[in-house]
Amino acid sequence: MKATFGAGCFWHVEEAFRTVKGVLKTRVGYMGGTLENPTYEQVCSDRTGHVEVLEVEYDPLKISYEKLLLVFWKCHDPTQLNRQGLDVGTQYKSVIFYHTQEQKNIAEKSRQEEQGKQRGNIVTAVERAGAFYEAEAYHQKYLMKRGRNTC
Repeated sequence: MKATFGAGCFWHVEEAFRTVKGVLKTRVGYMGGTLENPTYEQVCSDRTGHVEVLEVEYDPLKISYEKLLLVFWKCHDPTQLNRQGLDVGTQYKSVIFYHTQEQKNIAEKSRQEEQGKQRGNIVTAVERAGAFYEAEAYHQKYLMKRGRNTC
């Protein structure tokens, strides 16, 4: 199964999910924009509409989509609009890209439940997954390759 999340800089998001039991594979990339095969520089221009995302392949017999969403909520601040910390721009938007109607329903329920735990309003979008464009090779497992676990 696949799950796709935007939660700020994709390096940090990948690190949050990479070692979760039941996660089989992670890839960072871009989703949601209008340009085919965008580059990192184009996405960072904040003009393509793409979001930095993490695509997660997971084994639903070992981890549920609901548990993946718990990781998602913990790895970023879902009350910040188009930013995470010092990273500012629409490419850092908080978004859950769903691949099935079931994922959509679970994501919307999870967002409602999470709202009760937050001090501010959650701005996380729930959107249909579109084309996934894998980011350049040097972005894959970026923090792990450098012996770091945060940006």
